[in-house]
Amino acid sequence: MSAAVLIVHVVAGSVGLLLGPVVMYLDTRRFAAGHRVAGRWTDAYILVVLVVCLTGSGLVVLDRPDLWWLVPVSALTFGLATLARDAARRRYRGWSHGYVHGIGGSYIAQVTALVVVWLVVNGPLRGGLELLPWLLPTVLGTVLIEVWRRRLVRSVSVPDRAART
Repeated sequence: MSAAVLIVHVVAGSVGLLLGPVVMYLDTRRFAAGHRVAGRWTDAYILVVLVVCLTGSGLVVLDRPDLWWLVPVSALTFGLATLARDAARRRYRGWSHGYVHGIGGSYIAQVTALVVVWLVVNGPLRGGLELLPWLLPTVLGTVLIEVWRRRLVRSVSVPDRAART
């Protein structure tokens, strides 16, 4: 049973890692063109994140109950992905923070999981070096997310200014 869950988890995780940047790019273009909601690819990405989170939680329950703390992390990851969609849809004040940090944060969680499994669980890092795969994706990803958010705000506000003149 856990082998089947693991296969679904790996496939969904791979799809999520490939789909995340595509969604970020396409939604940025949609918003710059004046669309007020995220695209269908965003919904697909959120569904993939849900599958990754559910299968990851299932693997914890089935094989590694000592990693119980990953279940709430998984729930928060899915929450970030849905925050992005809802922020884009509702366009409340500061919506770009919710959208960009939601999609970006859920993507960082997936990258972190991949790097940790690759370098710590099945890899060469031991001791204090084990912290690097946990921290570096967040540090680097957060900087990239904020750069992206600022560009998104500029690209979205340009059509708004043109409409007022």
